[in-house]
Amino acid sequence: MKKIVNKVSEVVEELSSAGRPEVPGAPGARPPQVAEPTEAVPPLPPKPDQQAPAPLSATGRNTGAPADAAAQNGGYLTTANGTRLPDSDHSLKAGPRGPVLLQDHHLREKIMHFDHERIPERVVHARGAAAHGVFRGYGTAAGVSRAAFLAEGVETPVFVRFSTVLGSRGSADTVRDTRGFATKFYTSEGVFDLVGNNIPVFFIQDAVKFPDVIHAGKPHPDREIPQAQSAHDTFWDFVSLHAEATHHTLWNMSDRGIPRSFRMMEGFGVHTFRLVDAEGATTLVKFHWKPTAGVHSLVWEEAQLINGMDPDFHRRDLADAIEAGNHPQWELGIQTFPDTPEQTFAGIDLLDPTKFVPEELAPVQPIGLMTLNANPTNFFAETEQVAFHPGHLVPGIDVTDDPLLAGRLFSYLDTQISRLGGPNFAQIPINRTHAPVNDMLRDGFHQDAVHSGVAPYKPNSLDGGCPFFAGAGERAFIEHPTPIAAASKVREAPASFADHFSQARLFWLSMSPVEREHIIAAYTFELAKVYEQAIKERTLQVLANIDPQLCAQVAQGLGLPAPQRPEHLADPEPSPALSQLGRTWPTTGRVIGIITGAADDVALVRRLREAALDAGLMPLIIAPTGAPLAEDLTVQRTYAAARSVEFDALLVAGVPAPGADDRGARDAKSGAVAGGQSTLDSRAVLLVNEAWRHAKPIAGLADARALWTAAGVDPRAPGVITATENTEAIPALVDLLGTHRVWERFPAAS
Repeated sequence: MKKIVNKVSEVVEELSSAGRPEVPGAPGARPPQVAEPTEAVPPLPPKPDQQAPAPLSATGRNTGAPADAAAQNGGYLTTANGTRLPDSDHSLKAGPRGPVLLQDHHLREKIMHFDHERIPERVVHARGAAAHGVFRGYGTAAGVSRAAFLAEGVETPVFVRFSTVLGSRGSADTVRDTRGFATKFYTSEGVFDLVGNNIPVFFIQDAVKFPDVIHAGKPHPDREIPQAQSAHDTFWDFVSLHAEATHHTLWNMSDRGIPRSFRMMEGFGVHTFRLVDAEGATTLVKFHWKPTAGVHSLVWEEAQLINGMDPDFHRRDLADAIEAGNHPQWELGIQTFPDTPEQTFAGIDLLDPTKFVPEELAPVQPIGLMTLNANPTNFFAETEQVAFHPGHLVPGIDVTDDPLLAGRLFSYLDTQISRLGGPNFAQIPINRTHAPVNDMLRDGFHQDAVHSGVAPYKPNSLDGGCPFFAGAGERAFIEHPTPIAAASKVREAPASFADHFSQARLFWLSMSPVEREHIIAAYTFELAKVYEQAIKERTLQVLANIDPQLCAQVAQGLGLPAPQRPEHLADPEPSPALSQLGRTWPTTGRVIGIITGAADDVALVRRLREAALDAGLMPLIIAPTGAPLAEDLTVQRTYAAARSVEFDALLVAGVPAPGADDRGARDAKSGAVAGGQSTLDSRAVLLVNEAWRHAKPIAGLADARALWTAAGVDPRAPGVITATENTEAIPALVDLLGTHRVWERFPAAS
């Protein structure tokens, strides 16, 4: 384990010593030459930002092999068995124009493998991105859990996969959906998987309904439309008929449904877990991941533009941030509750996965810090084949009787058998434990371990009795002996599970005015896509149970009458912690676009870029063409290729005169906003106009006022900076980015 952690540290040091790249996104480890290479060379090393799974055997033994031991080997093309090949462009034929011969073993091997490159995608969470990292325990959980990886100073390798729920592998990133946040801890005591979401509650209370909610959320089965979104009849039919889905649906319609990036997304364990300390005492907990960059979301128009402009926006953002050395971080925290027979806290049933506990009632206590510092070396081998399971537990962490969690404990194992081809998926390198394995499990598809001995059974004497049972003194995992009350065998739910609206109302009341506006807009947009009028009317009846204002505003947008207000509405105390607004966050890694003209002061642009880098920002230069401004000043975006949604803020370094391609036939964005402004490039005007409408900070030097006028920007408005000294612009933008957006530009109508 120590060697593995040291290796992770070496990777971090290498990344740091490599210096910051000009801009992240280089596809290979070295720049290519123009002509096709003809001289044999060994495979190039991975990029500095990449890391492969640890070099462990199928049974968790440290092989001592180099990190690239599983990568391709040798400089010549071979068959799967290592025979070198002279040609891979032509099939073996009977003459140049003759039929292909059945004896072409290379053709058959190549096509056979290609035909089976794709494994069945996940039913849910098919679209994902992942990264390697390190978790460092604070030691603050030692009083409630004996888990070794939570002890002070212990560093544990992790692999984290973020995902959307509904879409296929080929869907877009910035759809309105719940996000998965799954973390695999390679601890010294075995693998611990914390498999959660970016929303702390779920649509259903019992796993038996999981196929129903997913079938409803997936595309309609006749047309496979719509892909990766909930704006359609079957979803709203289900959630309007199934009141327990109300709370999660409201979170989904909030800004939480469209995160700005994975780096700015909270994670939740959803369920209540049980921690066990060294003496066997227990505490109930809920797990939280808190991003150090703060929680931030897109506005809906941004998400729609991104889905067309860059469907890979979230996975690109994560990979680029890590490559640039802006390593994302999250604190792991826990809310703790007494483990009483009732398993409730402040009147909230802790076994109900549609409920959360407000942080004002049970503060989140930080117990460790996770840093993602390396990208996968191979997407399929790692991100696609990683297999999580809520039942991957370690001593000190146990499950509760949450009926949704109970079903997940079966489902996750069952699905891997179909998806990964057999029962030995734990031996795939990315899934391999870093603890010794002696499991007596044998054979099956893809068995990589070469077991010795003759007695894979207990008890035995032929193998010397090995393997032996471990007790608590040997840090065995022992389920906590929870008392079970006498009961009848029934298909029922506790009476406390019947409250489906009070916490949804609490969430609504906790939102700021601008966040409420976004929720109203989300419901209105989604329901406008629903075909059946009855489903719209039924959903309005559900909304009336959350808040009359919400219901009335959505009804108005749909052109329907609002149903009568219920006689009694819950009156919960709002939870300020639920709002994404009102705090200031670090700005490291935020993306700033520097708009330059064709004849700008190159020295000025260089100073602005360096100042942005020194402030921890990621500056991208936007110019009329892709030609470098200077030998050391590369252009990352052209007016034609850039769109405002890529950037958190804009800085105008010079007047963007019309480019040669600023014509409607060449670029349909041409003239979108500029109107009669012939002295400015209309694409640059559109960039500024969109950033203005999306409440992003905008800065410009003294001659930027003409651009403000053309883009419809009020130079006196909040978040618009016209710096007379260029040194003022970057610090001012950093201050504004601390709140993510200039929220004052979004007046609330309701």
